[in-house]
Amino acid sequence: MGNALSGYQHEIGAHGYVAVIASVGASLRSLTYEGRDLVVPFEAEEVRPAYRGVTLVPWPNRVVDGRYRFGGVDEQLPLTEPERGHALHGLAAWLDFEPVHRESARVVLAATIEAQAGYPHRLAVEVEFRVDAGGLHTTVTAKNIGPDAAPYGTGPHPYLVAGGGSVDDWTLTLPAAEVLEVTPDRLIPTATAAVDAPRDGDSFDFRMPRRIGATEIDHAFTGLAYDAEGPDGAVQATLTDADGRGVGMGWRRECPWVQIHTADGSGRTGLAVEPMTCPPDAFNSGVDLIVLEPGDSSSARWTIFGI
Repeated sequence: MGNALSGYQHEIGAHGYVAVIASVGASLRSLTYEGRDLVVPFEAEEVRPAYRGVTLVPWPNRVVDGRYRFGGVDEQLPLTEPERGHALHGLAAWLDFEPVHRESARVVLAATIEAQAGYPHRLAVEVEFRVDAGGLHTTVTAKNIGPDAAPYGTGPHPYLVAGGGSVDDWTLTLPAAEVLEVTPDRLIPTATAAVDAPRDGDSFDFRMPRRIGATEIDHAFTGLAYDAEGPDGAVQATLTDADGRGVGMGWRRECPWVQIHTADGSGRTGLAVEPMTCPPDAFNSGVDLIVLEPGDSSSARWTIFGI
């Protein structure tokens, strides 16, 4: 499909799934299963709204104040979340990824993150999108092609859709025992807490299926209950409507964190579910931060499927 404002459009499909990936940001622009949306889509000829469907590299979520210290050097990233004063969601959001492999049910896109102010490292990034009977599988692989070690993390940014209505109407199942608390104004991480800890009469405990209702969430969760019998210890989150139909997302142990966001600033029309290799502000905390030595690669995978 031809070049549009959101980039070149790559459509793949099989077994009732149809995905369209826009080349700018290697963004999942739409995903349907048997004709119904599984993610909040956007139009090819519009500038992608915020980070909807984008591939997040070389970090997911926020670097607080855009500042961090790595290898004994203080770095300052551009502040791409100016209202809160942070560097948000990496450096690939507006890169135009080139196809290196295409077939009817699979496409592989590639781009290079060049060394730059605040991130003086060079990474070759490949994103594979593949559809089969199990859903849409995405694999992000980054290789350090620079001369020095580089801090790294990744994750996706889809807004899942269970059916009609809004986030308030849907039931979430999330097998996570802990949540990373944040400050209310700037969402700066503070400390992890149990999901069933009291918090103003609300609860972030979705280990048993529960309607989201009016709960507002923009937090990272961990303490995930992996399925020891599943492939590579997979964990799944599910989002369903009143009829039990909906969408699920699965990922493996390389993503011990997941950001959940109820999209309160954009009508609560979808639920962001973002498996992450590290938590917010990992460039400063070092928690689960991947350090890529020169020549090293790191991969992470996740799947979105219809229910």
